Amino acid sequence: MVIARLHAALSGLLAVVALAFTGCGGPVDEAAARPQVALVMKSLANEFFETMAEGARAHHEAHSNTYDLIVNGTRNESDLAQQVALVEQMVASGSDAIVIAPADSRALAPALARAQAAGVVVVNIDNRLDADVAAEAGLDAPFVGPDNRDGARRVGEVLAQRLAPGDQVAIVGGIPTAFNAQQRQAGFEDAMEAAGAEIVDVQSGGWEQAQANTVAAAMLREYPGLRALLCANDNMALGALAARRQSGRDDVLIVGFDNIDAVAELVAQGEILATADQHADRLAVFGIEAALEILGGGEAGDRQTPVDIVAAPD
Repeated sequence: MVIARLHAALSGLLAVVALAFTGCGGPVDEAAARPQVALVMKSLANEFFETMAEGARAHHEAHSNTYDLIVNGTRNESDLAQQVALVEQMVASGSDAIVIAPADSRALAPALARAQAAGVVVVNIDNRLDADVAAEAGLDAPFVGPDNRDGARRVGEVLAQRLAPGDQVAIVGGIPTAFNAQQRQAGFEDAMEAAGAEIVDVQSGGWEQAQANTVAAAMLREYPGLRALLCANDNMALGALAARRQSGRDDVLIVGFDNIDAVAELVAQGEILATADQHADRLAVFGIEAALEILGGGEAGDRQTPVDIVAAPD
């Protein structure tokens, strides 16, 4: 009889302990309850993406009880294989959401579709994925980012104020398969067409300073009447500026896109005419917030983020 009572008491105690570690109002493991968000970017050698990473880390620090954050980036802007591998690693590590600035608008879609099929929330930032390729892969991810065409057009309009009809200009573009590169080129073309300027050359600088320097130097040699270089990001604008200085062609105007610190200083000094600030410190945060909203049961559709023009003083 005594043994029976002890057995009953022990069973009751075990039941109470079990309830304490279930979701029935008892304490839970807070770390296990927090979702893990992975930020996957392009080259962290580019100041723009390092600023994006810093903004994401600052947001996480202020909300560390809400979610966990992993920050990743590739070695360079065109390392598609590494970015695909990072996506796969984030799925394998148990990430609940991937917020990605894809290096290519087409190549990343299949890997991201597999991630989504595995139950991972995918949010596309910065560079929009190709809609047709994403649909074919079965990927449905919201895009949170700027209107690159409109931003580039407005940068081009600042330049147009310094040009006369018929002036020769050239475009140093990004990676041709990237949607934001295509849109920025289109925006530059919109502004130059409206100004009556002649676009004599368009070449890819691959988003990289060194490559853009080589491209811009060749353009300056080939077109002695060139009046301006329109660069699809600030890294390439820095490369174009170095080429201009080496050539002694101080009359050639340069514009960029991103408003990284190095270029912001040059714009203030009048060395670079204008750039577009798409607020790198907030861009990843906008994507993280969208991912958390989806993880919380909400619906987050496409969201346009702000772009402001920064121009040299008159």
